[in-house]
Amino acid sequence: MIYRFLFKVFFVRLDPEFAHELVAGAMKIAAALGILRAKKAAKTSTVMGLEFENSIGMAAGFDKNGTLIRPLHALGFGHVEIGTVTPVGQQGNPKPRLFRLPKNLSLINRMGFNNDGAEAVASRVGELRAKHKNLPIIGINIGKNKTTSEQDAASDYQTATRLLAPVADYLVINVSSPNTQGLRDLQRVAALRPILEAVQTESGEKPVLLKIAPDLATEEVVEILQLAVELKLAGLVLSNTTISREGLVDEANIDQTGGLSGPPLAARALDTLVMARKVVPESMVLISVGGLTDTADFNQRISLGADLVQGYTGFVYAGPLWARRLTRS
Repeated sequence: MIYRFLFKVFFVRLDPEFAHELVAGAMKIAAALGILRAKKAAKTSTVMGLEFENSIGMAAGFDKNGTLIRPLHALGFGHVEIGTVTPVGQQGNPKPRLFRLPKNLSLINRMGFNNDGAEAVASRVGELRAKHKNLPIIGINIGKNKTTSEQDAASDYQTATRLLAPVADYLVINVSSPNTQGLRDLQRVAALRPILEAVQTESGEKPVLLKIAPDLATEEVVEILQLAVELKLAGLVLSNTTISREGLVDEANIDQTGGLSGPPLAARALDTLVMARKVVPESMVLISVGGLTDTADFNQRISLGADLVQGYTGFVYAGPLWARRLTRS
């Protein structure tokens, strides 16, 4: 209740990206002072050969550079997927590029993979592992640089994997963000195959997953699922943000371009989860993300075959205790 009051009175008046940076700064300070400190969980589950404290994770996009792993862990997330990280650091798209749709409990972003680059992030995560033993599972989401052509995309993903695989618990290939021009074209099977194979050559024993868009036709999704099975990927992340605006209540910023996240994405995320569970073998891990709001939603995704669940926008609107509420038995 206190968080919702502060959100309505204070945060809603701030630019969303500035508010995010403000909250991130407070989280870092709280972790450094020991105010935010994770306790070692007694219950664990094994997924991809990794021991997860619980099934809820922070989706990629919230912590782009691996600076919030410990505070997010302290807030109850069993895994944190950082990124998207590109081989070379880049500033992303011009601001403003993050927009709230409070009536819809949603966000629109067109960040454009703003990040410090693979070498800097790898160094940061490596230092974190050297200093701290009580950490969540750390996934790293990788992408290509904006200036890299489709023809050279596989090389970008391979470079990012070579630098980041040694410090990651698992890797996620992002070819599905709507905010880098031409990126979603890489989901075509002919373009996707060399990228997946390039990542696999550098990933070693680290699990590799693929994140896909929710806006694909059913036939396209099935083709991608079949390719993932053929190449024996560890799993899939379902799904990224959407370019659709279907089902939204009219309000300011509704016409902004970019990827939409929040409850309007939930139905498609669930449909894709159900479809994937029917197509891929039981051993292939499915991470459900998109429109997660409450405990009932979380439990539904697990019951429909998700091995893990991720959120971002739900955390922004519900506040710091959100992850713990979802996993409270």
